[in-house]
Amino acid sequence: MTEDHEDADGTSDEGMTYAGAGVDIDASEAATAALVSAVGEFEGDFAGLLDIGDRYLALAADGVGTKILVAEALEDYSTIGIDCIAMNVNDLVAGGVTPVAFVDYLAVDTPDDAVAEQVGAGLREGADRADIELVGGETAVMPEVVRGLDLAGTSAGLAEPDETFAGEAQEGDVLVGFPSSGIHSNGLTLARQAATKDHAYTDPYPYDDYGTVGEALLEPTRIYTDLLPALHAVETHACAHVTGGGWTNLSRMGEFHYAVTDPFDAHSVFEFVADEGNVSAEEMHRTFNMGTGFVAAVAPGDAEELVAATDEGRVIGTVESGDEVAIRGLSLSG
Repeated sequence: MTEDHEDADGTSDEGMTYAGAGVDIDASEAATAALVSAVGEFEGDFAGLLDIGDRYLALAADGVGTKILVAEALEDYSTIGIDCIAMNVNDLVAGGVTPVAFVDYLAVDTPDDAVAEQVGAGLREGADRADIELVGGETAVMPEVVRGLDLAGTSAGLAEPDETFAGEAQEGDVLVGFPSSGIHSNGLTLARQAATKDHAYTDPYPYDDYGTVGEALLEPTRIYTDLLPALHAVETHACAHVTGGGWTNLSRMGEFHYAVTDPFDAHSVFEFVADEGNVSAEEMHRTFNMGTGFVAAVAPGDAEELVAATDEGRVIGTVESGDEVAIRGLSLSG
């Protein structure tokens, strides 16, 4: 009997995987579950909800992740602030919550005014795109803990009781999807290792979209706050921000068969990562958004209204009885 082997770069006989690259989604979710169990249950899925009387206060926390290493390699930190805000506010949008404010946390090994200015410019741009206020933050110098820098933050949002989504799709719902801007800020550990297996970040990108490999990976995350008025105007049952875990995020809307028949085309960066790392189609869809960054499950009669009210939304599938995500010939369990 032969055994698969795995090299130090996360490559096995069957190609690179996210777990092999160093991020095990199952282990991460188990650790998260242990943390939640220790601190107690909270209301909300993508973001936590707190009933403050006449409305809900919602909080979401997230960071940029190892995308920072691409910024470091290119010496371009001007967009990671957009990513940081996007990863937070998009989780609030998934709950029907309107983001209103953001605080950042920048940890560095050595203070650098030029780098801090670039990070700040990205945060300002992200706040403008999300239509929220930057209300402060913290910069910590921790040379024995941090190498380079790390950027994270917390977003606060408010919602009237009738604005929050139930969070549970219904059988018969229609899935309306919205395109991503690219790789966003998830799966970069795998993407970086695949992309730099035979290339440097500064190498020419083999497609027409970008000048270099690094630029393709650094494309900022799309912000979806502009969808809220349209989502609130129809019977939206649940939404999914397609982030870590890729298309299995749809299972956060409940245990159903999500028949995705018309997803948005995957950007060239996904083809590049898959080819360079010999990453299987299933692993790609379990790790990345593959072209669709946000999905709403809405009442069948409201799907076309939602599509018409948004610039790029379209019907991408349906919610049926079952317990998997079916997309591009793949069957993904949550």
